[in-house]
Amino acid sequence: MGLFSFLKEKILKKDKKVQEKYVTGLDKSRKNFSSKLKTLSKKYQKINDQYFEELEEILIEADVGVALTMEIIEATRIDATNKGITSPEEINELIVDKMFVSYANSGDNIVNEIQFSKNGPTVLMVVGVNGVGKTTTIAKLAYRYQKMGKKVLLIAGDTFRAGATEQLRIWSERLNCLFVSGKENQDPASVAYDGVSLAKKENVDLVILDTAGRLQNKTNLMNELAKMKRVVAKEIEGAPQEIFLIIDANTGQNGVIQAKAFKECTSLTGVVITKMDGTSKGGIILAIRDELGIPVRFIGLGEKMDDLEEFDLDQYLYGLCLGGEE
Repeated sequence: MGLFSFLKEKILKKDKKVQEKYVTGLDKSRKNFSSKLKTLSKKYQKINDQYFEELEEILIEADVGVALTMEIIEATRIDATNKGITSPEEINELIVDKMFVSYANSGDNIVNEIQFSKNGPTVLMVVGVNGVGKTTTIAKLAYRYQKMGKKVLLIAGDTFRAGATEQLRIWSERLNCLFVSGKENQDPASVAYDGVSLAKKENVDLVILDTAGRLQNKTNLMNELAKMKRVVAKEIEGAPQEIFLIIDANTGQNGVIQAKAFKECTSLTGVVITKMDGTSKGGIILAIRDELGIPVRFIGLGEKMDDLEEFDLDQYLYGLCLGGEE
């Protein structure tokens, strides 16, 4: 059984509402990627070097990344030769297979949901440049875990941008969750300390700590994040248990560059991709996983509060390559 058929069978057994979100959220990317694959397969009766060159261009244009594209193309060529495959339609199946294997094998086993500590609050530190949807994503994560019955506290650790604090304050009021902030330009580590101290007193389950997104001076950012981590760890053993990087899908390969920069500044446990419904280049997820070995933990598939979904590789590949097919 080919991966296309296998994916279809697996998807049929999964949550229909989640499937619809992935299919709808990846509509632009699918039209860009899947339609080009179909056009290419109609153009050639049999595969040849020119076919593979055009296939390479399609993958690169989808933001899969040059290095990973070369790997996928080479692995597909070898597989096609070994199996005697000459049909472009069958090559399309091999491409999806290689995409699946690449993501699954590029790093440790993946548990997307936050695993809660049994000894005190679980702390999630959130990093990312300004404008990627960091504040909204924090609110969506808070909303997600509140629905699971968790008590949530938000900390406005980006004290250098007044708007960030105010936005987070508004979200805390809407969600009716605890909120801690400091004065403008206050040491973020001191705000983090106040927040985790309150979290312990209030028996909070999840603390979400916002941070500054200034990449212009990585040394300052590195020192700032390291100090916040030390303060949090001193108050809560093992914290922060999670550090999520927020990336806007529309930034494409710039998102990979951002991820590399933040990985140099701090240890990341996962990536959250926002605004996936707004991009036509859905391959960015594969590129990030390949280049950094960091899993995409959650994916933003729309603007509603419940449109932040746990990342599902099957649903992603189905939505990118097959969703909407009869």
